[in-house]
Amino acid sequence: MAEGVRLERSASSQTMDKSITLPPDEIFRNLENAKRFAIDIGGSLTKLAYYSTVQHKVAKVRSFDHSTREASSDKLYEISVQEEVTPRLHFIKFENAYIETCLDFIKHLVNTETKDIKATGGGAHKFKELIERKLGLKVDKEDEMTCLIKGCNFVLKNIPREAFVYAKHADSEFRFQTTQPDIFPYLLVNIGSGVSIVKVESEDSFERIGGTLPIGGGTFWGLQGLCSPKPRFDELLQLASRGQHTSVDMLVKDIYGGSYASLGLTGDLIASSFGKSATADREFSKEDMSKSLLHMISNDIGQLACLYAKLHNLSRVYFGGFFRGHPVTMHTITYSINFFTKGEVQALFLRHEGYLGAIGAFLKGAEKDNPNQYSWGENYAGSSGLLSVSPDINPMQRARSGTFDMLEMDRLERQLVNLPLLQEPSSYVPDTVDLTEDALAREYWLDCFEEALDGVVKRAVASQPDLPEAAERAQKFRQKYRHKLQTLRHQPFAYGSLTVRSLLDTREHCLNEFNFPDPYSKIKQRENDVALRFYLKTVVSLEQLSWEQRQLALVSGLLAGNVFDWGAKAVSDVLESDPEFGFEEAKRQLEERPWLVDTYEQWLQRLKGLPHKCALFFVDNSGVDIILGVMPFVRELLLRGTEVVLASNSGPALNDVTNGELQILTERIAAMDPVIQAGLRDDRLTLVQSGSSSPCLDLSRLDKVLAMVVRERQTDLVVIEGMGRAIHTNYYARFSCESLKMAVIKNSWLADRLGGKLFSVVFKYEPAE
Repeated sequence: MAEGVRLERSASSQTMDKSITLPPDEIFRNLENAKRFAIDIGGSLTKLAYYSTVQHKVAKVRSFDHSTREASSDKLYEISVQEEVTPRLHFIKFENAYIETCLDFIKHLVNTETKDIKATGGGAHKFKELIERKLGLKVDKEDEMTCLIKGCNFVLKNIPREAFVYAKHADSEFRFQTTQPDIFPYLLVNIGSGVSIVKVESEDSFERIGGTLPIGGGTFWGLQGLCSPKPRFDELLQLASRGQHTSVDMLVKDIYGGSYASLGLTGDLIASSFGKSATADREFSKEDMSKSLLHMISNDIGQLACLYAKLHNLSRVYFGGFFRGHPVTMHTITYSINFFTKGEVQALFLRHEGYLGAIGAFLKGAEKDNPNQYSWGENYAGSSGLLSVSPDINPMQRARSGTFDMLEMDRLERQLVNLPLLQEPSSYVPDTVDLTEDALAREYWLDCFEEALDGVVKRAVASQPDLPEAAERAQKFRQKYRHKLQTLRHQPFAYGSLTVRSLLDTREHCLNEFNFPDPYSKIKQRENDVALRFYLKTVVSLEQLSWEQRQLALVSGLLAGNVFDWGAKAVSDVLESDPEFGFEEAKRQLEERPWLVDTYEQWLQRLKGLPHKCALFFVDNSGVDIILGVMPFVRELLLRGTEVVLASNSGPALNDVTNGELQILTERIAAMDPVIQAGLRDDRLTLVQSGSSSPCLDLSRLDKVLAMVVRERQTDLVVIEGMGRAIHTNYYARFSCESLKMAVIKNSWLADRLGGKLFSVVFKYEPAE
C-alpha cells in the first residue's frame, strides 16, 4: 500500500470512526485485490460492494508411495500447507455524510483494469459526478427495484437464518426462520421515502403491485424535520423509542371507557393517531409525538401489506428499507399484520436488508461470471453482527438502528442443496438447542468456548512449529474470537440463531482468517497411523463372535471409537495426559446398557430382515473412530449386501476426518481387507464429500454431488455419528427413510441436561416415516 494512502487513512480515521465502529484497518479488507465495484446510495446511507480474491492457506494430504524406498515407512501420508485463492464479496455501509472520505480512500486502490462501477439508489443520480471524478470510473446506473429483488433472492438462498420474526415481549425478540428450499413466491415491502409493494414469483419474475407513494419513511423524516431542524434519521428513531404514544394518540378506551367487544376492538387499540392533540390544552414532548408518528406510518404500512398479501394469497411478507430494523417499527408492523390477518400472514425481516440493493447491483455487474451457479457462505470472522437494539446492553457501541456495518461472503467450492431424504425440508432445523432462547445453556456454552480458547491457541501454534510468527497470529486469533464471544454475550442474535454449531463455525472461520487451516493435522496423522495397525486384529476378533454378539460388538466399537474426540475437553484432557489411551480403555468408559437413549433391540430386529439397499453414513473423527469403529460397521453392511456411501467433511474441523484423508485411509484398509477392496472395486462403497467444514452437520447445505448420489443409489438408511452431528445437530431431524443416530456424550453439563452422565450413550434407531 502506498505511503500516501496510509497517511490519508490516518487523517480521516477520526471522522470515519463516527460512522463505522470497526477498526479502520478492517473496514476495506482486501481492497487491493478488488475486481469489481457496485454502490447503492440511499437517502442517508451508502452501501459499497466489491469483489476480491483472498489468499489463504489450506491443508492438503498426499499419500506416500510405500512401494518406493524413499517413502517414509512409518507414516501413511504427508501433510502440506498450500496457498489457495478464494473469491470473496464485501459489503460496507456508511453514512452519506462520509462518502467523500471513503471515496478519497478507495480511489488509490481501484484496480486499473476496473473501468466502471454499478450504481443504484436515488443517490446514484445525485452523486454520479462525484463518484466519476473521485474514482475515475464510469457510473453504470441500474434499476433500483431490480437490484433490490436480486439482492433479496441472493441472501434468502445463501444465508441460513437470514429472515426473522420480531416478537417484542418474547424471551428472544428475534426468532430466526428456517431457510426454505423454494423461496418463491413472496411479497417484498420496501419502505423508502414512499412504499413499494412487490410480488416476487421467481428469480427473474416480479411485479410492483402497489404501494403508498405519499406516505413512507420520507413522511416520518419530513414531519419530524418541521419540529427539529435538519434531524438525522437515526436520531429520530432513537427519539421515538423513548416516547409514549398514548400521551398523544386517542385509544379505543378513551372513547368507550374500555374495549369495544362486539367489534373485537381492545381498549389499547389506537382509534385516532394524534387524536388527543386536538383537544388537550398542553404541550407534547418531541419523544411522544415522534412515537405517535412512527406508529401511524408503521400501522398504515402493515395494514396495506396485509391487504395485498391476502389479495395475492401470499403468506410470507418481507419488510426492508428506510426503517432498517428499528424495534418500534418492527413491533408495530408485526402487530398490524397479526391483527388484520389473525396470524395467517407472517411479517418477516431480514438481517441484511440494508445491503439488498448493493448486492443486486453487484450481481448485475457480475452476470458473466454466473455468481448464482455457486453457493456462498457468510464469513463470521469478517462480518459485523446484528447490532443491539438497546443502548443499555452495550453502551460502548454507538446507538443506532442499522443492522450491519460490514458483511463478507466467501464463494464455496461446490453448490449446496438439501438432503433429499429429509421428511419435511421446509421445517428442518439442524440445531437441537437455540441458545438465543435458552439463557442457561447460552451462558454455559459461551463460558465453555472462552475457557477452551487457551487450548485452541496452544494447538494452533503447535501445528506450525517451523513458523516463528505463528505465535503472533495465534494471539490475533485469540483476540478476534474472544471479541466475537463478548459480542454474542450482549447480542446473542448477532448472526442469527446462536447455537453450538455457530460457535464452532465462527471459531473455524477465525482460525482460517489467521492462516491456521488445520490445527489438528498432525494429531490426526499420528492417530490414523496407530489405528491402522490394529484394524486386522479388530476384524478378526469380530469374526470369531456369533452373529448376534457381533452386532452388539460392532455398535459398541463404533461408540467407543467416538470417544476419541479432541473437541471435547473431558477427552482431550485424557488424551493429552495419557497418549497411550486406547480402544479397549474407551470401551470400558461407556455406560452399561440400557443406555441413556437405547433402541438397540429394535435395530437388532431390523437387521434380521432384508438388507438395506444403500446406507448413507456421515462419519466423525479420525483415528480410532473411523478406522476401528466405523470401518468394521461398514464392512458388516457390505457383507449383508448393502451399498454404503461414506460422507466426510470437505475441509478440516477439529480432528474430524476429511474426504482427502478418508480416501487414503480407505485405500490402505482395502489393501488389507478383501471385503473393503471388493466394495471399492464393485462401486458398492463410495466416498463423497459432504460440502461441510464444520464439526456439526446442516443437512440443508450439502454438496450437490452427494445429493445426486443419494438419489441414484436409492438410499434407504441414514447413519449419523458423533456428538456434534447427532446431538448438537440433527437429534430431532426426521427422514423419509430409516435412520440411526449414535453418539457418546463427552460433556458433563450436556449429559446432566439430558439426564445422563459423562460417557452416556445415545443410540437412536428410527424406522421410515
